[in-house]
Amino acid sequence: MTSMKTFRVVLLGAFAVLWSGMAGAQIASAKAKGGFDDVKDSLVLAIQSRGLKIDHTAHIGNMLERTGKDVGSATRVYGKAEALQFCSAVVSRKMMEQQASNIAYCPHVIALYTLPGDRDTVHIVFRNGLPEVDKLLSGIVEESLQ
Repeated sequence: MTSMKTFRVVLLGAFAVLWSGMAGAQIASAKAKGGFDDVKDSLVLAIQSRGLKIDHTAHIGNMLERTGKDVGSATRVYGKAEALQFCSAVVSRKMMEQQASNIAYCPHVIALYTLPGDRDTVHIVFRNGLPEVDKLLSGIVEESLQ
């Protein structure tokens, strides 16, 4: 594990809040130098270290590659791309007790991807907007990058 962390633990910048194309939606992002699988392993460990279980891994990059021809697109969006879905009973209950419509923030998702021309920079992103969820997700990402 030490050699893996030595290889990839170069944080290219603090979290940045970027506005996506959707009105009101915000994306927090970070970048790490290294291999996709190493960064993903660190992210998984950071999620599990909080006692959380990943319910599903969405293989988004594979799906886009597989379906591109069917939808008339040859554009390669990602080198690799996956989204890790999980939930925190404590944080989720608290946010939904505050407002029932906050169910839209569950499950929590942290996605990671590389771009076709740069497989050594891994982008880590998540939707934000609720302070307690933001704190949980940013803490997970920060831990994974240490």
